[in-house]
Parts: sequence; C-alpha cells; structure tokens
Amino acid sequence: MTAPNSLAVELQPPRPELYQCDVLVVGGGPAGASAAYWLASSGVDVLVVEKKHYPREKACGDGLTPRSVLQLEEMGLAAELSVHHRYRGLRTSAYGRTIAMDWPEHPGLPSYGYVITRAELDELVARRAEKAGAVVWQGAEAVAPLSPPGSADRGPGPVTGAAPLRPAGGAIVSDKARASFTEVRARYVIVADGSLSRFGRALGTGRNREWPQGMALRGYYRSPRSAEEYIDSFLDIRDASGRVVPGYGWVFPLGDGRVNVGVGLLSTKGRGSHVNTSKLMDEFVAQVPASWCLDPRTSCGTPFGGRLPMGFGVGPRVGPDSIVVGDAAGAINPFNGEGIAYGYETGRLAAATVADALAADEPGLLAAYERSLQDIYGLYYRVARAFIGVLSRPGLMRICVNTGIYNRSLMEWLLRIMGNYLRHDELGPAEVVYKAVVALARRVPEG
Repeated sequence: MTAPNSLAVELQPPRPELYQCDVLVVGGGPAGASAAYWLASSGVDVLVVEKKHYPREKACGDGLTPRSVLQLEEMGLAAELSVHHRYRGLRTSAYGRTIAMDWPEHPGLPSYGYVITRAELDELVARRAEKAGAVVWQGAEAVAPLSPPGSADRGPGPVTGAAPLRPAGGAIVSDKARASFTEVRARYVIVADGSLSRFGRALGTGRNREWPQGMALRGYYRSPRSAEEYIDSFLDIRDASGRVVPGYGWVFPLGDGRVNVGVGLLSTKGRGSHVNTSKLMDEFVAQVPASWCLDPRTSCGTPFGGRLPMGFGVGPRVGPDSIVVGDAAGAINPFNGEGIAYGYETGRLAAATVADALAADEPGLLAAYERSLQDIYGLYYRVARAFIGVLSRPGLMRICVNTGIYNRSLMEWLLRIMGNYLRHDELGPAEVVYKAVVALARRVPEG
C-alpha cells in the first residue's frame, strides 16, 4: 500500500533552487552590464541573467561615439578600447555631395570614437562588471516575473502613465548552462532585455505607436578602406525604382579588413512601414561607391537586423520595485539612431537610483529615475521625435539636406545637435538654434 505514495513522491519535481540578491538585472547588453558594473562598484549584491552566451552577435553599426567612449573609459576600459579602430568624425554623403566633420570639441567628452563589434564589446563590459563584483549568468533566461511571498497575484498594472507595473521583484530563470530551473528573489529588478523586451512586456510596458521606430539591418564586408578615419553615413538611400526612402545607410570601418555596412529605416505614423529592409540593403550596397568593394564576393555572411524603439517611446519605465533601461525603454536617440551610449547612460542612472533606494530602504525613491530621464533627455528627445517627421518625408529631407550640405558651418552645428553634443558652458550657433526649436516644441502639442 505504500508503493503508490512512494512513487508519487519520486515523481514530484524537485523544488527550484532559490537564489537571492539585492538586484536582478535582466539582460547583459550595454544597459544591463553598465547598471551591473556601477551597482557592484558601490557594493551592491547584483545578479545579471543573459539568455545568450558571449560573444553573441547583435544588429548594430558597432560605432562608439564620444558619449559611449566616455562611459566606457569611466568604467576603466580605456586600455581595452585602445586596441580597436579609432576614428575622428563623421563623413556624410547625400545627393552627390560629401562633407567630412571631426567630432566637435566638448569640455566633457573625448574628441574621438571607436568601432568595435558588439560581439566583442558586450562581453568586454560584462566581464568588467564581473570583475567589479557582479554575478553574471550566461545562457539564463528570465522567463516571467514572480509575485512576492504572500502575494495573491502578480498581475501587471496599467500600461500608461506612472501606474505600478508590478508588485515585487524576482524572476523565474531557466539557466540553460546548468539545464535546471532557478528561482531568483531580488529586492529590485532592472529590465534591460533589449528592444523586444519580453520581460518588460510581462510587467506591462508598451510602445507608443505614434512615436518613431526604426528598423535596421547590418552585415560585414571585406574592404580595402577598412582603416578610414571617418565613419560614413548616406542620407539619400534609394529603393529599386530610384525613389528616396525615409532612412539612412552607413559604412563603418573596423580596421581589421572589414567594414560594417547597414541601413536604418525610419517609421513614424505608418510612413516607411512598407519598405522591405532586405531589398533596401541590397540596393544600398549597390549604390555605395565602388572604392569600398562591396559585393557578394566580399560579403562575410548574411546580414541580420532588428527594430529600434526611439525617443523613450516605451513605458512606463518605473514600477514599485523595477526600472526599465536602454533599448527596453526605447532610449535610442531619434536624431541618429544611436543606442549604445544611451544604454550605458540609462543603466548608470538606474544603478544610482536603485543604490539610493537600497541605502534608504525606500522603494519610493525609484521615481527619481523617471525624473532624471526627463531632466536630461526630455526636451531633447521631444525635438528629435519632431525631426523624424522631416526625415520620414523624403521631399522635405531633400530640401533640408541640399540647403545644409553646402554649408560647412551649418552642418557642423547640426552634427552637434543631432549627436547631442550641445555645450552648456557657451552659447554658439547650435545652442541658439536648439533653444529656438525647444521653445517651439514646448508650444506645439505632441501627437
């Protein structure tokens, strides 16, 4: 009579191993690794779960602007960066005209950038976070949020506004490397699982579909121009019929015999959504000057891509015990499609906010994160979102480009605005124009 009961006991699944920490970071890309580094550096017990194994490929231009370089150097990675390809500025081509511009002088930023593959870069920063004291699990996927002990239901809150996203921290983690399931309990969760952000959506985040989104596709090619001193952007990419489409192309030199080649397609309020990015990539490669030697024979493999939610178009970004950062928060700059720098910056902001909440034992302090985002990026991103409305109309874009690309001074201060290199210690042409546009943006309701 005891055999059935014994058999039942044997067939019961083992209780999940429980892992406890102060902070769980979901995702080990730029935002997640940055948050983990700064938290671990301040003595916080932090766990990063990254569903893939390093090195892993990402759809990215691989270009580090001075904003990114600053963040990485402040993490102590200057020596590691220095072995990669360093470049001095941006070369822009459109409608038969090309202009090369060095990065502008800025009191708080370096005057150079690097090109390094994301496969190398993300592992470099994750290892730096580990060295600072963070625990990093690779091949570990945060499947779904958990409710806190004693809670009846999890249930995300409303998607809009500052309403709570969830009642407490924690996640069920499938640690593929160990082929087991682990339950993680954390006081706070930082959501950094990228543009698709399955974990964020489980908490109730959503994208504002009226705001811009990009689609990007990139591939690698062997090229004799791999050591160029500038990264190249092309503002008049065309489809098979010769029609200019709302987007841009790039060729970024890696310095190792390869270049990163890609297209970014801008979509806002339905414009641009009909374009096939794979075909657009083929058309762009065919349009790049022959001196780059881009063709099927020099291709290093099939290109791949992803979506780019921009301008903080994803929210809410703060819950009672959670913060959303980087691409998962739509932190990409709409002006230029840059996401790496804003991943590092928002990860660092989140780390400082969570560290304060832990020190004071006051979850309500997490609200300071959203205030910081608005103080630092709010008006700038609002202006940038409006700018996308121009970029998404090729006719208007052509007028603007043809007006500006023949005027070096105009293009240089546009670079300062679009790259977010505005100086607060002086009032030059770029600052004057930007302030005027901001004043206009404050008057016009955003759709």
